[in-house]
Amino acid sequence: MSKTIIGLNDPKAVKKYSAFLAIDTPRKSFWSKKFTGPEGGSTPVVKVDRLKNDAGEYVSFDLNMQLGMKPVEGDDILENKEEKLKFYTDGLYIDQMRGGVNAGGRMTRKRTIHDLRKVARARQSDWWARVFDELHFMYASGTRGVNDEFIFDATYPGFANNPLAAPDSLHHYFANGKAKATITVDDKMSLSGVDRLVAEADMMGGGTQGTPQIQPIKLEGEDHFLLLMNPWQAYDLRTDTASGKWLDIQKALATSEGRKSPICKGGLGMYNNVILQKHKGVIRFDDYGSGGNVKAARALFLGEQGLAVAWGSSGSGLRFDWHEESRDNGNILIISTYSMFGLNKVAFNGLDYGLIAYDTAATKV
Repeated sequence: MSKTIIGLNDPKAVKKYSAFLAIDTPRKSFWSKKFTGPEGGSTPVVKVDRLKNDAGEYVSFDLNMQLGMKPVEGDDILENKEEKLKFYTDGLYIDQMRGGVNAGGRMTRKRTIHDLRKVARARQSDWWARVFDELHFMYASGTRGVNDEFIFDATYPGFANNPLAAPDSLHHYFANGKAKATITVDDKMSLSGVDRLVAEADMMGGGTQGTPQIQPIKLEGEDHFLLLMNPWQAYDLRTDTASGKWLDIQKALATSEGRKSPICKGGLGMYNNVILQKHKGVIRFDDYGSGGNVKAARALFLGEQGLAVAWGSSGSGLRFDWHEESRDNGNILIISTYSMFGLNKVAFNGLDYGLIAYDTAATKV
């Protein structure tokens, strides 16, 4: 039986591989597969689909505020005392981002276009997942840091007219109550630090304070927060904890009601209802301390809707588009991909909404 050959940039191939990228990339992205959910959900990142929007457009979304009305007791009249539902509108800009691969000339190319499509699909979905994860870490932390494994330049300012914004003072803490200039190598991640973050989140905002209250993540009816650490912060936390206590922390996650949630999978454990996760992409610094030489990392303490990601139209009606072209009189094959999206921290009255930055010393022993 003869084999059907699908030609260069064939519409069926373009649609097929655009769809493959839309499926593969979220499965490979740490943030997308674990912490991202739709509007109205209970996840650290809220996903806003606006596939009719184009580059440069502003995408808005609503956050519903908690009720604060006084209860009506006994036979007192409720009429005209009802509280209006309050919605706060935030938003971000979207723009296109692109990447591509050069499959080489005819003399160096030993694969058919079908095989090259499969290779390009695998490598570009890996690349897109890495891009998305780095952007999430930078936006959540409000800075690029000194992570030398990142694709983005050390002076990267942000994407799509959404500048990286440093955490405000109410949502930024340092180990042991220190500051950037006073942190020492001994100010490491610890359980007491986790306890402080929980206390800060519990007591922050609400009522007439005008400060947004961090809403916990709901997993099987239980309230949780998430602490995302650099591996050296996780190492310091582990070695600072007695082995029996650490076993209890591991068991707490393994036996929790929400253990099957993507947020819990791969976690180190759970302490004080905080799910402990680690990733090398957590933003790092090398200029802390009085001498400006203490290495540090910015852990992220997350509740609901700390970040928002919005998707526009890539042209294919999907989140990604795929394009193939030949150059040099058909000698060279180029496969390029692009996506229309935007990412930013969620803010309310100029204050971070669903996350706290927590800086500690973090260095290789």
